[in-house]
Amino acid sequence: MRKFFSLSIVGAFGMIVLATQSQAAGLRKYLKWTIFFKNAFGHEKSAEIVTEYQPGKIVYPLAKIDPSIDPKLRRAATIAEERARAHSRSRCWHYVKEALVAAGAVNSRPTSVFAKDAGQELVSNYGFKKLSVRDPFKAPVGSVLVYGASRRKAGHVELRTKDGFVSDFRSRTPSHRPLLGVYAKL
Repeated sequence: MRKFFSLSIVGAFGMIVLATQSQAAGLRKYLKWTIFFKNAFGHEKSAEIVTEYQPGKIVYPLAKIDPSIDPKLRRAATIAEERARAHSRSRCWHYVKEALVAAGAVNSRPTSVFAKDAGQELVSNYGFKKLSVRDPFKAPVGSVLVYGASRRKAGHVELRTKDGFVSDFRSRTPSHRPLLGVYAKL
């Protein structure tokens, strides 16, 4: 009788341990693990520890090559990509001008100062046309995208590449500014 009693106690204890472990495994996905640390100023901060892989990857569409667009513009996008830096230097229109001249897409260097005025100058002096594209991701490779700004700001201009956008820096996403127009030479 004594053996049976001790075996039943051990068995019951084992069942409790198994139940507790299964509950912990079930609750583990709901628990958020946090690490606490002190920053450089001595303030205590916390951060959540990532315990699972998030499969939802952001995929940006690749640009299409439009055969009706001048191939010199695709060359200008390649030149701008080769010369671009990792971060902006606030010289987007300067870099795009240089790429257009180096590729032979324009016969002289554009003279406008502000990037937001680039579209008007390209249409009036260099034979570019404004395309009916409203989504920067749908702009063809080599097209010039011009973005607006407030009165005192210069705006932004960039060239569309196969997998992103380039001006004085490379980016996988377009500018957050309002798009004024997409321009290309046909």
